[in-house]
Amino acid sequence: MVPIRILIVDDFQSWRRFVYAMLEDRPEFQIVGEASDGLEAIRKSEELQPGPILLDIGLPKLNGIEVARRICAIAPACRILFVTENRCPTIAQEALNIGSCTRGYVVKSDAAHDLLPAMEAVMQDRQFVSRRFAAADFGNREEA
Repeated sequence: MVPIRILIVDDFQSWRRFVYAMLEDRPEFQIVGEASDGLEAIRKSEELQPGPILLDIGLPKLNGIEVARRICAIAPACRILFVTENRCPTIAQEALNIGSCTRGYVVKSDAAHDLLPAMEAVMQDRQFVSRRFAAADFGNREEA
């Protein structure tokens, strides 16, 4: 089995370490890189060609919404899973409507419960949103 190549994009190193710790013991995943700002995320996504990109919205230099737009334009086959502290349903809807490459939205405070099911859904080309958005209509999705 070839592991799924993951890029983690977040400006907080402690959060990247948390995600790394959650995924490192899973043989189906391989973390191939990390980025701490939006411009670095675009460069590393082109360079590393990851499967899913775990992308925060609140990034320096270029926010995650714009990063996703640019990545989707240059690599429409990629899969972006937003992992962010932003709990605004309007922002979540905007993030999920960027394009077919944006497949999920997980709120960081729910990540301990939602991250692995979200990764599974994204890799099966299904949309996933954190359960806190159960009342919102985001179209075809799977909830935690």
